[in-house]
Amino acid sequence: MFETLTARHAQFLAALWQHVQLTVIAVVIAALIAIPLAIWAERHKRYAEWFLQMTGIFQTLPSLAVLGLLIPIVGIGTPAALIALIIYALLPIFQNTYLGLSGVEQDILDGGRALGLPRYILLRKIQLPLAMPSIIAGIRTATVLIIGTATLASLIGAGGLGDFILLGIDRNNTNLILIGAIASAALAIMSGLVINLVTRLRGWLQKTVIILLAFLFIGGSLLPLFPQARASQTITIAGKLGSEPEILINMYAALIKQAQPNTKIVLKPSFGVTTFLYSALESNKIDIYPEFTGTITSSLAKPAVKLPIGANAQVTYAAAKKVVKKENLFLTRPLRFNDTYAIAVSQKDAKKYQLNTIGDLRHLPSAKAGMTAEFLDRSDGMPGVEKTYNLNIPKVSLDPALRYRAVAQNQVNVVDAYATDSQLAQYHLKVLTDDQNFFPVYQGVALMKSDFAKNNPKIVVALDQLAGRITNTEMQNMNYAVNVKHESAEKVAQSYLRAHHLLK
Repeated sequence: MFETLTARHAQFLAALWQHVQLTVIAVVIAALIAIPLAIWAERHKRYAEWFLQMTGIFQTLPSLAVLGLLIPIVGIGTPAALIALIIYALLPIFQNTYLGLSGVEQDILDGGRALGLPRYILLRKIQLPLAMPSIIAGIRTATVLIIGTATLASLIGAGGLGDFILLGIDRNNTNLILIGAIASAALAIMSGLVINLVTRLRGWLQKTVIILLAFLFIGGSLLPLFPQARASQTITIAGKLGSEPEILINMYAALIKQAQPNTKIVLKPSFGVTTFLYSALESNKIDIYPEFTGTITSSLAKPAVKLPIGANAQVTYAAAKKVVKKENLFLTRPLRFNDTYAIAVSQKDAKKYQLNTIGDLRHLPSAKAGMTAEFLDRSDGMPGVEKTYNLNIPKVSLDPALRYRAVAQNQVNVVDAYATDSQLAQYHLKVLTDDQNFFPVYQGVALMKSDFAKNNPKIVVALDQLAGRITNTEMQNMNYAVNVKHESAEKVAQSYLRAHHLLK
């Protein structure tokens, strides 16, 4: 784990700082909303229960559902993550502030009124100081809660320590999972200690520490805005979850850097699923991402393009180009490998029940499929497979990486896969033949906006060097090197480019 942390120290520090930023900003904004609201509700008690119920409902909403609802409104990235985290922080701060203010003994308040103190003096000099331990406890609870919840921000491209956890799950790398989890837990403990320390200090010392912490936070947040070595252009390249997209975006980066050395390139691996990437491209949050021709025709096209059964690579690519042209997007020429969907079973079950084609699954007793949520929902996924092959298999939705572990542990016996997945070899799975030619061709292409392609012809030429290259076997071997041998995607990508004389 120490070796992994050392090798990824720059990535870890960036993720840790992103996590701190998300937590601090969410808690501060939530406190600015909840504390004044609680002060008002304490004087209007008939509304207090309503506010408590409303914030309680916010707390019960599944975080993934909240993120999913926010994406169509504010898009992906930090804004959606912050709104979700603020919603979750409201209840503990509001509840503790309200209870703390309500818990001040009436005799004390009556004594203040007898002295002629106005309401705002009573609040500032008596109620708030007496309620402060309860308020601080609410802020501390909200902080710890937000630190844990913020790990999900990486699902929508907002970064944080969740990047390590998701990457570890995807790569079956326990070290990465532990780094993210332990760092998150340590951050929660440190945050609690800092809050306790600040509240115990008094007078000028307390104010000095608060100002110093604020200065460090604001300074650290503004530092990236100051110019470093000037780059003529900044390009953001993102990739979906998985080793294959990360390898491809590292190839893109190396080729672009070779063509335009002064270009600054920002890579965002494991950015999310197809819809997140497409939304980010449309909103100009990213410039390029690897996509597949079959995904464009079946998922991004509205309505989906109905290709003829058994359509070859050229037909699929031509159809994909027509789809993106309508959306003012641009495709590079396709890679060689066909990373189409596949249905896989264990070699043991395949041999025992003579499973060779997808249709043979009807002979598999007690069949249970573990598949990704995207595959279970796509028209070119399981719904179409079952209709084409007249199947009806019980299914559960699983994380892309976990479905392979599930079939290895006999928790499920049918999984969806990609033809170039390293796990097919790692877990000794058999890909069933798609004898009805249901799955379209999925060749890799770089997707970008038409204006970007027009303004950056050198980048298009650089990326087109990959056209017609990388076989299925080569892609699977590269995935194996990243997922099983735990080699870096950057190293694997550059090794391929150098071996094929594409990189000097």
